[in-house]
Amino acid sequence: MIACMGRIVPSTDADVSTISQSLDLQGSFESGGIMGVAGKDFGGLYSVKPLALIKPSGTEDIARVVKAAARTSHLTVAARGNGHSINGQAMAAGGLVIDMRSTEENHFKLLTIDDSPYIDVSGGALWEDVLKRCVSMFRLAPRSWTDYLSLTVGGTLSNAGVSGQAFRYGPQTSNVTELEVVTGKGEITVCSETQNSELFFGALGGLGQFGIITRARVKLQPAPDMVRWIRLVYSEFEEFTRDAEFLVTREEAESFDYVEGFVFSNSDDPINGWPSVPLDPDHEFNPVHIPQSAGSVLYCLEVALHYCHTDHPSTIQTAVSGLLERLGFVRRLKFQVNVSYMEFLLRVKRVEEHAKANGIWDSPHPWLNIFLSKSSIVDFDRTVFRKMLKDGVGGPMLIYPLLRSKWDDRTSVVLPEGEIFYIVALLRFVHKGPSVEKLVAQNHEIVKWCNKEGLDFKLYLPHYQSREDWKRHFGKQWSRFVERKFSFDPMAILAPGQKIFKRAHTNLN
Repeated sequence: MIACMGRIVPSTDADVSTISQSLDLQGSFESGGIMGVAGKDFGGLYSVKPLALIKPSGTEDIARVVKAAARTSHLTVAARGNGHSINGQAMAAGGLVIDMRSTEENHFKLLTIDDSPYIDVSGGALWEDVLKRCVSMFRLAPRSWTDYLSLTVGGTLSNAGVSGQAFRYGPQTSNVTELEVVTGKGEITVCSETQNSELFFGALGGLGQFGIITRARVKLQPAPDMVRWIRLVYSEFEEFTRDAEFLVTREEAESFDYVEGFVFSNSDDPINGWPSVPLDPDHEFNPVHIPQSAGSVLYCLEVALHYCHTDHPSTIQTAVSGLLERLGFVRRLKFQVNVSYMEFLLRVKRVEEHAKANGIWDSPHPWLNIFLSKSSIVDFDRTVFRKMLKDGVGGPMLIYPLLRSKWDDRTSVVLPEGEIFYIVALLRFVHKGPSVEKLVAQNHEIVKWCNKEGLDFKLYLPHYQSREDWKRHFGKQWSRFVERKFSFDPMAILAPGQKIFKRAHTNLN
């Protein structure tokens, strides 16, 4: 069977010349100084040297690269989107890295199927570009998003893709109906729920293990014009989770269109505390309104309601007021603004611009993302948020509920048990130095504590170093995951940076 982990055999300069000459690419094959791009990612925690960076012109080039790797005894192939991985998942030490961004313009076609709109887009396209083009050209938009949109379509679909709309429409993996995939055999395959379905569901959330997504058919819906964006502060975790769960379990016409939340320090720290909550520079967070019973951290429920220019302001106000009056937030700590739909979805772009201006965007990001069942979330808050992280993490500490029924169990994504589970995302921004190792160690401590206490959780964007950890992660789905690997990438050529399988020398049977 396929073995997990293992050292990759180093490549030689001769490999570069031989492979480059044999590929006959329409795109480019680059080595040398370009290695800095392919050998690092947003996490900034790992740095490796690949053999080459390849910029394909299209799907056929990608297939040629995979087939060339298969003809060797040791080469691996990693698809790199916008390099936003945290733990080197899109790297290939001594292997071939494919820059998917070079294919971003290859597909963009509006389709109508059974009176419903879809868009065919390249796996290398950025979601923010898909958004801008769909809204400006068709007044349509995809249904499910990630908070940060400078990510590639293929990259998020290989994981799940979640944000504040996922409680209603499911993750991005639940909002595609067809994929074009280059498998680990170098085969170009179109797949869907009814055609090559095992590859379709395997690739969705498959961590790049079964194929490289080169095209996706994405569901669309009419795009609203505006968004009422609101943040509500809570002092008690139980009230915060009760209201969040109330909102995500209501019918579409009886709730907000977006529901997220975050934890922040009960302090005046400009990054981790009260100043991080207001939505407008002119808004002030007045701590005098915080209840005396409040602890070391506070909670913010973030919601949004979509509307159009044709909607009367009183209609919007009535809908918002009717929902807010049923919630238990601190009444004097409510913040709201009206922004365009595009501005709302691109809100993290402003954070990126600010971070780049301050020189911290390219610093290491020891992030930790966890799916936690509803049954475990109170214990997590009591120990992790209120004690271990009470002073913050130098960035957002997101927490909000999702619904299992909006996910498809046939995909490769693994989830905790129960209908309601939470995503917890510790999005640290730190300067280089000893503090990085300390924060990585703290992440390990949190995961270790979750295991010790028997919490029902799964890592999102998982990163493990051992076979046993990966088996534990996938649980009862491990055998299916391995079978899919046998079927679609039997030599374990793809996505070596995930460190799940060891490259095989020959085809396995």
